[in-house]
Amino acid sequence: MTGGAGFVGSHLCERLVAQGHDVICVDNFFTSQKSNIQHLLGRANFELVRHDVTHPLWLEVDQIFNLACPAAPGHYQYNPVKTLKTSVLGAINVLGMAKRCRARVVQASTSEVYGDPAVHPQPERYWGHVNPIGPRACYDEGKRAAETLFFDYHRMHRMPIKVVRIFNTYGPRMHPFDGRVVSNFIRQALAGEEITIMGDGRQTRSFCYVDDLVDGLIAMMATPEDCTGPINLGNPVEFTIRGLAEMCIELTGSRSTIVQRPAATDDPRQRQPDITLARRTLKWEPKVPLREGLARTIAWFRSIRLEDYRAPTPNF
Repeated sequence: MTGGAGFVGSHLCERLVAQGHDVICVDNFFTSQKSNIQHLLGRANFELVRHDVTHPLWLEVDQIFNLACPAAPGHYQYNPVKTLKTSVLGAINVLGMAKRCRARVVQASTSEVYGDPAVHPQPERYWGHVNPIGPRACYDEGKRAAETLFFDYHRMHRMPIKVVRIFNTYGPRMHPFDGRVVSNFIRQALAGEEITIMGDGRQTRSFCYVDDLVDGLIAMMATPEDCTGPINLGNPVEFTIRGLAEMCIELTGSRSTIVQRPAATDDPRQRQPDITLARRTLKWEPKVPLREGLARTIAWFRSIRLEDYRAPTPNF
């Protein structure tokens, strides 16, 4: 599991360890926290390796989940060249190891491959609308190039690859300073600070609770070898950013007010997955509604001490 100590990776590690798998968690701890996997360190079937996937990796494994890459805009824009290297060189190194081990490998791609979409909702057959020279391109194009590498390895070497495109995910263990709207809004609401939204707040996102996403990732790994994807994994229920902010204020009981800031460059106006393929192929769809998932996430934010978390970059 590359990126195994991150937000999503730690939940996936936890689930696989509980199922009895031997799990090797690989992470360089740029945006992740050791506390995310602290409770797993004493388990006989869990191992932690500190490593950066931009360098080759030699392990003996049967399955690989490639989740390594900063995913929040403030983090991936902090060092865009490093972000691009993580997606591209990381994919090359993971695929090289998978080829040698004859391992099945799941690539965690992203809804960002669709860019600011001209098709709504976004099906997997849509090729996207991405600015290749904009400030988000290091992540968007890095993930698109990684998908290219995965499918070229599949065509050349008949490797059992799996590609999933993950839409906005949230839940416990989100880094409080990752700069994403859910963590920003909850942190600001609990502190009684102004809730800052970029632009008019009418842009939309679809929020998937992390437990649902983990179900989808495990289901994808278990599919037959000819099921390569890409497959969208996300919650198809669409919310405006302003609506999310209002719900966070309500659920925290905060007196925070909402203020607008200038819109971010290349920020997508709409984002909603078409999960027809996931429903048909994986028999998967999200179960946790946003209000319930936010309540669980808020409870986790209340349980932590913010001073135990450092902001990985100044861009949060």
